[in-house]
Order: sequence, then C-alpha cells, then structure tokens
Amino acid sequence: MLFVTCILKNSMTVMEAVMKHALVVNGRDNVANALDDIKKGVYFSFQLNNSENIVKAIDDIKFGFKVAIKPIVKSENIIKYGCVIGAASTDIQPGQCVHIHNVEGTRGRGDKGEA
Repeated sequence: MLFVTCILKNSMTVMEAVMKHALVVNGRDNVANALDDIKKGVYFSFQLNNSENIVKAIDDIKFGFKVAIKPIVKSENIIKYGCVIGAASTDIQPGQCVHIHNVEGTRGRGDKGEA
C-alpha cells in the first residue's frame, strides 16, 4: 500500500506503474533487465521471490539494460541471472542504471579474487 500511495501522489495510477516491467531471473539478483525503455521518474515493476515489487527509475533505462533493484555498495558484486558479472565501482541506488559507468570487471584481474 505504501507504493500505491507514492504513485498516486505523483499523479500516476497503479496500471501506469506496472506497465513498465523489468525481469529478475534469480532470487540472488540485485539487478533486473529492462523489458522496454523506462523513463527517469517512472515506477516499474518486477517479480522477486514470488513477490511483486515496484521501484522508481532514477535514470533513463534503455531496453535490455540493467537496473538496480536493491542498494549496492561500492565494491559489492553485481549479480545477474544468479551469477557475478562485475563489481560496483560506486554506490548504486535502486532505480539507477547499472552499466559500464558504475561497474568494473572482476574476472581475469590479478588484483581481485575469483568471482
């Protein structure tokens, strides 16, 4: 109910919020894939562990790009499809685009342990 209240305060309906979807494949994931373009300020929904969740996009998220669904602190692993795909190079908030500007590689680096 808290999310619905926030949506209505921003002149949005519940239907508008759930029209923008993102896909989470594994319960360990801290990012989702955008299933369409999501504009900054728009609420989008995703399912995680059999629960529907709604987050407000902080950035414009392009179709197919990753979006944070949980707070991710600097150096924390980025997990997509249940696998580590990199580490946060800065703190990342839910709703932020997760891409090369805030992710660093972890594989094949002599200065990092195996992911």
